[in-house]
Amino acid sequence: MKNYFFVFSFACLFLTACSNYNAVVKADDFAAKYNLANELYDNKQYEKAIVLYEQIYQHSPKSAEGELSYYRLAKSYFQVEDYYMAQYYYSAYMQRFPYSAKNEEVLFMVALCSVKNSPEHSLDQSETELAINNVQQFIDRYPQSYLIDSCNQIIDQLQFKLETKQYDQVKLYDRMENYKAAVASGEMFLEGHGQSDFAEEINYVVVKNSYFLTINSIESKKSERFEQTNERFRTFVLRHPQSKYSKELSSYLDKLSENNN
Repeated sequence: MKNYFFVFSFACLFLTACSNYNAVVKADDFAAKYNLANELYDNKQYEKAIVLYEQIYQHSPKSAEGELSYYRLAKSYFQVEDYYMAQYYYSAYMQRFPYSAKNEEVLFMVALCSVKNSPEHSLDQSETELAINNVQQFIDRYPQSYLIDSCNQIIDQLQFKLETKQYDQVKLYDRMENYKAAVASGEMFLEGHGQSDFAEEINYVVVKNSYFLTINSIESKKSERFEQTNERFRTFVLRHPQSKYSKELSSYLDKLSENNN
């Protein structure tokens, strides 16, 4: 019986709260809307707060209440993980309130929304590149910000995601025995990520695929590709003198030299 009474009481309170919320949404009392919106926001009921903050801003966009409402709209969308809408409101906030003291934080949040929208490395990385640009824009605008260290860490993480995406692409060409694409994509990777932890392995893939590209070439191209493979092997040895791949690659070069004589 006690349990029934508790459930009944809770249901009544819930219905009363919903009824009060709906009444405030429909009414024209903007002071009540503002008070309830802030109460909901403080209680992390962001989706309900969004409805009221929208109304308040539309009613008085130039007021202090309107400015805070717009700022909290952005924060509320961020909290419910709708990062595209959050980014829209944060970006628009800076346009509507260009002299706000919050704009350093807001620009950082614009960038952070892009970071949140960055997908896992196996997917298209356009959002990741946008995120890097947005974080860099914050660094350029506020070079003395206390958030700079965080920004640099974020950029490193995003760059590693792009690096991993490129690494996977090179390895895919290698597995497919698409020698020409493996060499080209591998060399492109090394141009951009010469100090990467993947550099030795990618350098190995380049030389190995260069060897197979050479031996599978038509006669008129073999001599040129033999020289290119030789040069790639010499570069590999200079960069990775103690590499575990050296013996294997050296055997490839020995075979090429025998065939070329």
